[in-house]
Amino acid sequence: AVVSTQSTGVKYRRRREGKTDYFARKRLIIQNKNKYNTPKYRLVVRFSNKVIIAQVAYATIEGDKIVCDARSTELPRYGIKTGLTNYPASYAVGLLLARRLNQKYGLDETYTGVEEVDGEEYYVEKEGERGAFYCVLDTGLSKTSSGARIFGVLKGAVDGGLDIPHSSKRFPGYNTESGEYDAGAHRSRILGEHISSYMQSLLDEDEDAYKRQFATYR
Repeated sequence: AVVSTQSTGVKYRRRREGKTDYFARKRLIIQNKNKYNTPKYRLVVRFSNKVIIAQVAYATIEGDKIVCDARSTELPRYGIKTGLTNYPASYAVGLLLARRLNQKYGLDETYTGVEEVDGEEYYVEKEGERGAFYCVLDTGLSKTSSGARIFGVLKGAVDGGLDIPHSSKRFPGYNTESGEYDAGAHRSRILGEHISSYMQSLLDEDEDAYKRQFATYR
């Protein structure tokens, strides 16, 4: 007899469509029983070919409720007009979300975050009676390899003043062999210096290819 190891029941629609990992989602939204009806906030980060979406949400029986939202399509009004899906844009979206959320709850003057982008490790510490806004990272189905763009959004949100559990081991600049974190290398990635060097090398090698790939960069 052939024994099947899979359930014969029909999976949830979003599971069948490959949109939701319910095994991971359950662990992200489940709340302690003694905290009944207390929202458990998540930093939800999603990527498409043209836009980066960062939202702070919490789960209810009716579905997720969005508390705050920021998208890379908003960046042109702040001076970032091209490259809206790269690592620097990811950091900027996370930073925008954090500042917008703190302003919504009146925490923007208490938790101002970092004053200058330096790539250094930063953890929000409680100041006064009210603690910093706490949430956990929800990566969804995105790849979480070290140096991925999703950690750029995380770094931006943390630098903006949100309290999010994280480790520098997943950031660009971390050396797995030595176990040391190079903040300068991460700062370089945030500022897009790797893109600038690639643009220059491509311009030297093939000017036509450069014009095709970076036609919108001015």
